[in-house]
Amino acid sequence: MTDTNDQDRKKVLSLGNRGKLELKKTVDAGSVRQSFSHGRSKTVTVEVKRKRTLEKGAVPGIADGGAAARRAAEGLPAKPGQGGRGQRGAPPVRQLTREERDARLRALQGAIRSEEERRQIEAELAAEQVLIEDEELVEPEPEPILDSESLREREMEELRSIQAAERQAAEEAERRRQEEEAKRREAEAARRKPEDDRKRAAGATTPAAETTAPAAVPGRPRAEEEEDDQPRRKTGAGRPAAAKPSSVAPKAKTNQGRRGGGKLTLTQALNADESERTRSIASLRRARERERQRLASRQETLKVTRDVVIPEAITVQELSNRMAERGADVIKSLMRMGVMATINQSIDADTAELVVAEFGHRSRRVSEADVELGLRSEESNPDLMRSRAPVVTVMGHVDHGKTSLLDALRETDVAAREAGGITQHIGAYQVVLKSGARITFIDTPGHAAFTEMRARGANVTDVVVLVVAADDGIMPQTVEAIHHAKAAKVPIIVAINKSDLPDANPQRVRQELLQHELVVEELGGDILAVDVSAKTRLNLERLEEAILLQAEILELKANPERTGEGVVIEAKLERGRGSVATVLVQRGTLRVGDAFVAGSEWGKVRALVNDRGQAVQDAPPATPVEVLGLSGTPLAGDDFTVVENEARAREIAEFRQRKKREAANAATRGTLEQMFNRIQAGEVKELPIVIKGDVQGSIEAISGALEKLAGDNTEVKVRVLHSSVGAINESDVTLANASKAMIIGFNVRANPQARDMARRDGIDIRYYSVIYDVIDDVKQALTGMLSPTLRERFLGHAEIRDVFNITKVGKVAGCFVTDGVVKRGAGVRLLRDNVVIHTGTLKTLKRFKDEVREVREGYECGMAFENYDNIQNGDVIEAYEIEEVARQL
Repeated sequence: MTDTNDQDRKKVLSLGNRGKLELKKTVDAGSVRQSFSHGRSKTVTVEVKRKRTLEKGAVPGIADGGAAARRAAEGLPAKPGQGGRGQRGAPPVRQLTREERDARLRALQGAIRSEEERRQIEAELAAEQVLIEDEELVEPEPEPILDSESLREREMEELRSIQAAERQAAEEAERRRQEEEAKRREAEAARRKPEDDRKRAAGATTPAAETTAPAAVPGRPRAEEEEDDQPRRKTGAGRPAAAKPSSVAPKAKTNQGRRGGGKLTLTQALNADESERTRSIASLRRARERERQRLASRQETLKVTRDVVIPEAITVQELSNRMAERGADVIKSLMRMGVMATINQSIDADTAELVVAEFGHRSRRVSEADVELGLRSEESNPDLMRSRAPVVTVMGHVDHGKTSLLDALRETDVAAREAGGITQHIGAYQVVLKSGARITFIDTPGHAAFTEMRARGANVTDVVVLVVAADDGIMPQTVEAIHHAKAAKVPIIVAINKSDLPDANPQRVRQELLQHELVVEELGGDILAVDVSAKTRLNLERLEEAILLQAEILELKANPERTGEGVVIEAKLERGRGSVATVLVQRGTLRVGDAFVAGSEWGKVRALVNDRGQAVQDAPPATPVEVLGLSGTPLAGDDFTVVENEARAREIAEFRQRKKREAANAATRGTLEQMFNRIQAGEVKELPIVIKGDVQGSIEAISGALEKLAGDNTEVKVRVLHSSVGAINESDVTLANASKAMIIGFNVRANPQARDMARRDGIDIRYYSVIYDVIDDVKQALTGMLSPTLRERFLGHAEIRDVFNITKVGKVAGCFVTDGVVKRGAGVRLLRDNVVIHTGTLKTLKRFKDEVREVREGYECGMAFENYDNIQNGDVIEAYEIEEVARQL
């Protein structure tokens, strides 16, 4: 390969005269020809870079302390001795133009400003470090807790202060720049005259060099200038080449605070005064921000103490939300207590209270029952109290004339409409006397099954009228009514009914009342007793006067301006009307449109109907009305309370339903487990029953009476699967079919679909209108379920007179029947010396060779025992049989 370039500066070998033989270049300048095998060659362009020659021990910008750079920026020679005239053989350096000098000055001023900003930021950081060290010794005061509005105002104030500081800094920088610009202009004007003189002197001495010298670029090294001069030297033949200077002034490092200022040399690293690489402005700002964050983190945050409401059961997630704590921290706290719970599991109130105390909050226990707080309030303003009608409950034994007496007072005929002539519903009526006074009567059943009804009537009444028949005297339900009245602590008025009968003896009734601590006025007591007759209307006015007198003594008053409160006397389900409740208003006034709660049911009053079937708009205190608009059928005896709105009513009803369901499940769980164990052991048999009735009170009475039928007998039991108000429907038949139960309809009937299903599935549906018939039929069914009593009946004796051994049969006893009869398959006992040595059954009974059913007295026979052959002559065989005897409840 042949290398050819113009770096060697050799003379070209040539002849002096034109046209003679000469040696020329084979390639252009700046290129290299590469030769390969087989005569191939290639021309390659080569970049030529001049070598920088420095004086011994000279470092650009360091050895002279940056003086060369400053002189170069000012347009002066690199060394003080250099003037307009260059060194020997070198062309003079071109002077800088005004624009170039301005550019270099701006670069120097920017470097100075950067250095000043860096020093200012370092001073601020040092001051902040001192403040941090002082604050570490003094405990910081907790900042006040601000709401979102205050925090937003504080952020806006901080933003405004930052903007003001930035504007002030910008104005200060602009003022400083203008001052520096003015100083620069003055310095430039002062230097302009000597520079012009030097230019003129240099132009007069070397005009050709000045015209051929390249323009110097500010901040550009001399080697680059020489590279730019190379093409000119090549093109200009015969011109003297510029000699390399012995020392070249490098570019001064004017912006030491900026990155990318060149490589760091050993001399620059050792000279920390001028060449130390400093941090950038952005780095200093980041450091200041980190320091501020570290200071904020070191300050102890103020613990916010909250009031945490703890219900009876709460999930871990809800508890953590109410405390504003992390769910993981709450779970860790529970694990330390030994409670393993996930975020969605519920914990009890005691555990939640311990967790709240551990996190430093205040706990406040509440109960789900707090939803009923303030539901029923006492009257506090006596000025609003007004007199009200007395509530009188008529009680007594069955068939003593309670309803007839009430009919005589009301001048109606209710008793004739009652099934069987007995009252099976509790009724409420209001009677207006001739004087204009009003009395509210509550009629209760007298049958033994209606104990709960009588107790309920006594609890809501003001006066009890005890009806006693003059011909029967005191009876069991009369005694029970007396006990209910005493338990309710209400006054008693005795009405001795049927006084017009020939065999009536009112005096005997008064004497019998003494046995129950009821002393009438005729005998020196305080109990009013009136002889009346419902049939002849005898002394009814005296009975009314006695009731009004007793009510006047009691001073019965109520506030009609408050919201209505009362008690459910009776409830039923009617077609086209839905659930209907008979309500006795005790306090306040019940109006149409009121939202109310009745036990575990709620509703809104759609209509009010009085005891005569008339629609009314309101019901004052002591008024019985029928209420329409219930969501379900409440239980008789439930409280009836008007609330603010339907949402509150629904909330209270749901709480009561939940509590009722939990109590029923808890009671049923243990009862059913015990019952199933007894059923599996064969100890108990149960009769499942589904009861549907017209009113809630009748259903309650039937259920109670049927459950008491078994009495002390633990072998059979009545189980009421379902009881509700209304007609028998398909769901009732489906339930009965699943449990093989019988359906009892009391004053109700099954719809056609239910009848078809019952006929198809073989379900027994029985209709009743009198409670006696229900009790009798169920009692017979229970009696049939009882296991019969086993009784042993003696048959006869046979004497063994000989014993025969028969092959493949064993021992056979030849016997003579001494008395009675011996039957095949009967039970036998083997007596030896009047001691029973075996009890079993006969395997065979033969007379001669024939198998017979029985052998009577005076005949001989052969007998063999089942699995027993230890028989001897003289033994006696006693025959008997077991018979079953039906049991009675």
